[in-house]
Amino acid sequence: MRLRRRPWIDKAIKDFSDFVYTKNSFDPQQLKGHWQEIFGNDNPIYVELGTGKGRFISQNALLHPNVNFLGLELQQDVIYHAAKKVRELELKNVRLAVFDINHLADLLAFGEAKRFYINFCDPWPKLRHAKRRLTHVNFLAQYKKLLGSGGELFFKTDNRPLFDFSLTQFAEAGCTVRALTYDLHNSSYMEDNIMTEYEKKFSGFGEKINRCEVIF
Repeated sequence: MRLRRRPWIDKAIKDFSDFVYTKNSFDPQQLKGHWQEIFGNDNPIYVELGTGKGRFISQNALLHPNVNFLGLELQQDVIYHAAKKVRELELKNVRLAVFDINHLADLLAFGEAKRFYINFCDPWPKLRHAKRRLTHVNFLAQYKKLLGSGGELFFKTDNRPLFDFSLTQFAEAGCTVRALTYDLHNSSYMEDNIMTEYEKKFSGFGEKINRCEVIF
């Protein structure tokens, strides 16, 4: 869901320029292949495709200080809230970028990231929009090229039709699916689960959360 535009954020987000790449402020080609240098270590890099307000990435980074996390979000007004969470927790292993994930290959080099997270993405329910779904086989081919063999995709959604569609796409792409559940919050996988803002709200209404891990 697109939030109402808040012009004041254009200025306020500059307070986080040490770890946030804002709209029109960077050339992705200059960052591509240099993320390990940017983080300043050799720890693995995990990327969240659609960071939202940042609860998931900030809590994940807090629990896993030996992993580098890169959060990508198209809406600058949204990523501002993620930046605030990262600052409050004093996390050094997070970078955020206002970026269109349709152009991932412009930002990441082959093998630079080891895992992608897709949490509660737009389901694009109309059939004619199927190719826009982030788990469509066309996107999966791009992920595989970037992650390489053995790369991982962790996927969560409350939309059962999208989840079922995604499973067919994973099979078509030749991926291995593991840790699959149609009711995450009543499964053994809940122990390690970190909820997004959306997940916390809608699971509280009794919505079942679908979740799986995909290996390329």
